[in-house]
Amino acid sequence: MNGNGIEAKVAELEAKAEQAYGKEGLEKVRKAYVCAAKAHEGQKRSSGEPFIIHPVEVALILMELGLDVDTVVAGILHDVIEDTGVTIQQLEEEFGADVAKLVDGVTKLSRIEYKSKEEQQLESLRKMFVAMAKDIRVIIIKLADRLHNLRTLEYVDEEKQREKAYETLEIYAPLAHRLGIFKIKWELEDISLRYIDPKGYYDLVEKVAAKRREREAYIQDVIQTLKKKLDEMNIEAEIEGRPKNFYSIYRKMYMQHKSFEEIYDLLAIRVIVNSVRDCYAVLGIVHTLWKPIPGRFKDYIAVPKPNMYQSLHTTVIDSRGELFEIQIRTWDMHRTAEYGIAAHWKYKEGRKISTDLDEKLSWIRQLLEWQSELKDFREFVETLKIDLFSDEVFVFTPKGDVIDLPKGAGPLDFAYAIHTEIGNKCVGAKVNGKLVPLDYQLQTGDIVEIITSPNSRGPSRDWLKIVKTTQAKNKIKQWFKKERREENIVKGKEMLEKEAKRQGYVLSQLLKNEWIDPILKKYGFHSLDDIYAAVGYGGLTTSQVLVRLINEYKRYQKVTASESEEGAAARQAKEDRPKRHADNGIQVKGVDNILVRIARCCNPVPGDKIVGYITRGRGVSVHRTDCVNLANISPEERHRLVEVDWTGEDKASYNAEIQIIARDRHSLLADITSTLANMDIGLTAVNARTNRMRQALINLSLEIKNTQQLEKVMRQLKKVPDILDVHRVNA
Repeated sequence: MNGNGIEAKVAELEAKAEQAYGKEGLEKVRKAYVCAAKAHEGQKRSSGEPFIIHPVEVALILMELGLDVDTVVAGILHDVIEDTGVTIQQLEEEFGADVAKLVDGVTKLSRIEYKSKEEQQLESLRKMFVAMAKDIRVIIIKLADRLHNLRTLEYVDEEKQREKAYETLEIYAPLAHRLGIFKIKWELEDISLRYIDPKGYYDLVEKVAAKRREREAYIQDVIQTLKKKLDEMNIEAEIEGRPKNFYSIYRKMYMQHKSFEEIYDLLAIRVIVNSVRDCYAVLGIVHTLWKPIPGRFKDYIAVPKPNMYQSLHTTVIDSRGELFEIQIRTWDMHRTAEYGIAAHWKYKEGRKISTDLDEKLSWIRQLLEWQSELKDFREFVETLKIDLFSDEVFVFTPKGDVIDLPKGAGPLDFAYAIHTEIGNKCVGAKVNGKLVPLDYQLQTGDIVEIITSPNSRGPSRDWLKIVKTTQAKNKIKQWFKKERREENIVKGKEMLEKEAKRQGYVLSQLLKNEWIDPILKKYGFHSLDDIYAAVGYGGLTTSQVLVRLINEYKRYQKVTASESEEGAAARQAKEDRPKRHADNGIQVKGVDNILVRIARCCNPVPGDKIVGYITRGRGVSVHRTDCVNLANISPEERHRLVEVDWTGEDKASYNAEIQIIARDRHSLLADITSTLANMDIGLTAVNARTNRMRQALINLSLEIKNTQQLEKVMRQLKKVPDILDVHRVNA
C-alpha cells in the first residue's frame, strides 16, 4: 500500500472515530496513531507495506465490532511494547492504566528466553488467556489482530502460512465462536482452510458457486412464498438467503464422510423480526407451509447458547422432497449472532459490564483457577480446547436450572459443576428419573439428579478417566492430593517403575540428583516424593517425568563410554590442545576457548547454513540462518552475530525436529516408529495430537547426522500410508 493508501485508511479511521466517539474520542485515537506511527517508523511488513498499516486495520476491525474508544486505542498500540522501545509505563502515563493493561495483555513473551519455540508460544497463550479472564477485551483485540494477519498471509513463507492457519483453527476461531463473534469466526476459518488445503478449498469454492446458482431461483421462490404469508398475517420481517461458510461445509464433508452432492444446506433462510412473539408466530407459519423434519428443531431462544446466541432453527421439507433450514430471530438476536459479546458492550463512559453479561462470562473466571493449577504449558492449552472449544450439551437440574457442559460429559461433570462436595460425595445418578452408570454421556434436554451419601469414601481414581471437564478433573486431583498423599507417593512410584521397566530401564538408574533437580524446579516441587505424589494423583504423567530422565541417562551413558575408550592419556592430550570448537563440531571464526551450544529453537544439523550469536554469559549460540529468532534481533544487537562453520571432524548425532501431518488412524505411530527403526534413526521425543479436522499432528525429535540423512528420513516417512505432509520445524 502506497503513502496515499495509508492516508486514506487513516482518514477512514478518523472519520469513523469521530462518528462513534465524538471529538474527545477522535483526539484519543489521533494521539494513539501519532505514537504508534513514530514508534513503528521504518518498520515494514512482509508485504513491504509500512508496518503502521497493520494497527490501523486492527483498529478499524474493532470499530466495526462496536468496541469502546480505549479498546480501539489499545488496538492501534498493540504492537508497540513488543516491537519497539516504548514501555508499559510510558503507555500508562500517556493513555491511562486501562489502555496499558490491554496492550500488555495482548503482548507476546518474545523477549524471554525459552527452551523451545513451542514453549514460548504456549506460554504466550497462557498469558493472553489469563489477561482475558481479567478483561475480555484482550482477546477481542487479539482476534482482530489475527484476522488482519490472516488477510495478508500470502506474503509469508509456506511453513508460516500453515502454522498460523492450524493455530487459528485450534485456538482463535473456536474462541470467536465461544464469544459469539461469528462475523470474525467464519472469516478466520475460511482463510485458514485456504492455506491448509488450497486444492480442496478452491475446488469447494467452484462447486459451491455452481450449486448456489442452481439453488438461487429455488430459494427466492421459498422466500417469496414465506414473505406473502407473513404479509397476510401483518408480521413485519426481513427475509434473506444465508450462504454457509466454506469451512463448515468442508468440515461436514470430512467429519460425516459425505460427498459434496450430499450437502443440502448450502443456503439457509434467515427471518429477522421485531419481537420474540413474532419469532414463534413465524415458526408456526413455516410449519404450516412445509413439513418439519423430526429432531431438527432447536429453540435457542428459550435455552440460549453460552455465547449468548439466540435463534429458532428448523429444517423443513417441501412437496418435491427438497430440504432447507430456516433460522428465525429478532434484530437484537441478530446483532448478537454477528458480533457476540461486542454487541452487548457496556464499557462506554467508564461503566463496567452489566451483571447479567458478567454471569454469562463466568466461564472465563475458571481460567484463573486453571492457570494456577496446571504447570505444564501443553496441558493448559489442551484443557482450554476441551472445556471452551468443544460442542456443548445443555442439561437441567431437577429445579429447572440449565447447566452447559462439553459434549461427552457425564453425571460426574454435572455434579462437580454444581458443587465440589456434591461431586466428592457422589455415589450414583439419575437421568430423566432412571438410574444410569457414571460413564453415561449426557444429551441436551436431560434432567440430571445426583445421588450423594455422607458415608462416601470419596472419588475413585477411575473417575479421572470418565470425566471430561477440567473443573471436574481438577477437583478430583485436589481431593487425592489433599487426602491421600502417602498413598499417592506409593502409587506414583509404582507407576514410574512399571513404565520405566516397560521401556527397558530400572527406575533407580534414572534417579540421579542432577537429573531430578530440573524437574523439581520446573514444576515447583521440593522433593522426589512430591514428584511421586503428583504422578500418583494425576498431576503429572509418567512420560513427563521419564522422557527427561531417560534422555539424561542416555547422554550420561554416551559420555562414560567415550571416556573409557579414550583413556586418561588421550583425555589429557585433548585437554592440552587449544579448543577452537566445542564437542558439537562447530568452529567459531577467530575465537578460541569459547563455549558453543546448538540453539534449540531451530536445531541446526551439519549441512545447514549457520550463524553464531554471542549470548550474555552462555557462550555462542548457533542458529540456522533462516531461524525466525534471528530475524527478530534488533539492529543494535546485530554486532553479536559471528561467523561459524561445521568442522567436519565430529561424527556425533544432532537433534532435528520434524512435523508429520496425517489422516488419523490406528497403528499410525507404530508404522512411523517402525520406519525410523528400519533406518536406524534414534527417536528422542514424540508429541502427537489431533486438530479440529481430525488430522494427526505428530512432532518427532530425531538423532540426525546431517541434512542429507534428514531429507532421506522425510522422503521415507512420506511413503507411509495416510501421511499427507512431512516438514522440518523451524523456530
